[in-house]
Amino acid sequence: MAEKVVAAVLYPDFQMLDATGPLEAFALTNRLLGGDPAYKVVTTARQKGPVEASSGLTLMAQTSWDQLGENLDTLIFIGGRGVRTAMKDKDMLFSARRLSGMARRTASVCTGAFLLAEAGLLNGRRATTHWDDTDQLAREYPRISVQRDDIYVRDGQFVTAAGVTAGIDLALALIEEDHGRDVALATARMLVVYLKRPGGQSQFSRELSAQATSSSRFERLRQWIFDNLDKPLSVEDLADQAAMAPRSLARRFAQDLGVTPAKFVEHARIDAARRDLEDGGLTIDKIAANRGFGGADRMRRSFQRSLGVSPQEYRDRFRSKESV
Repeated sequence: MAEKVVAAVLYPDFQMLDATGPLEAFALTNRLLGGDPAYKVVTTARQKGPVEASSGLTLMAQTSWDQLGENLDTLIFIGGRGVRTAMKDKDMLFSARRLSGMARRTASVCTGAFLLAEAGLLNGRRATTHWDDTDQLAREYPRISVQRDDIYVRDGQFVTAAGVTAGIDLALALIEEDHGRDVALATARMLVVYLKRPGGQSQFSRELSAQATSSSRFERLRQWIFDNLDKPLSVEDLADQAAMAPRSLARRFAQDLGVTPAKFVEHARIDAARRDLEDGGLTIDKIAANRGFGGADRMRRSFQRSLGVSPQEYRDRFRSKESV
């Protein structure tokens, strides 16, 4: 079987990790599978040769755009500080349309989505980008349905990822699509990352990050919540732990963290239950009890409300065969 070419498209001032993160995931999968490589990982640019990233480091483009073609499977457009200049490059936009028509799937990492958008490839599709750029993507390209919280979005042959390290999440999803969950999980473990990271990218937004780091008054409370998910965790319980009046806690918690205490607790329970379901060792009733849902029915309602699937559907989709 011929190698599937996975090509990352470079341009001056690209973001280095946008390129190397997903490419390393594909390369590591080759090593884990053994035998003939499943993927041929390449970098491409207008011309062969060194391309300087925004960090000042350089990455060699192994081939030019015009030389791509045979066995092109996955085309990845990289984000970075130079994306605005790249968007004005008519040759790049033409090549994006041409190569996308040849590839089985076309992907973007971070602001690489703007290149696909400018080429008209995302019109009428769902897509995402770095959380700091989702509003701009929606404003400049109203024909795109921008998904602000997703780590990655698949719409037909197009797969767009959120910022920087989300390119690894994207690569793992594509590896799972090609070789199954166990191979993708083994790759994730070697990279020391989640196969399915908990939560969406909104948890990394500038507002929430600034609030979480600028105010230490709730940091201990948050950790206490994570450590005590088997307990009821009412607003009154949290207020006692924080030595505050319940109404004062609710108001300040929402101001500092951008979410109500009840919603924060629910999200924490769901994220913990998701990991339990992926591991597969406990029954759904036991997970519901351990994570403080008070029963499987309540956990099911929470999953349906937040994730759009039941706990059993989530387990069937995401648990490893190793845990069956």
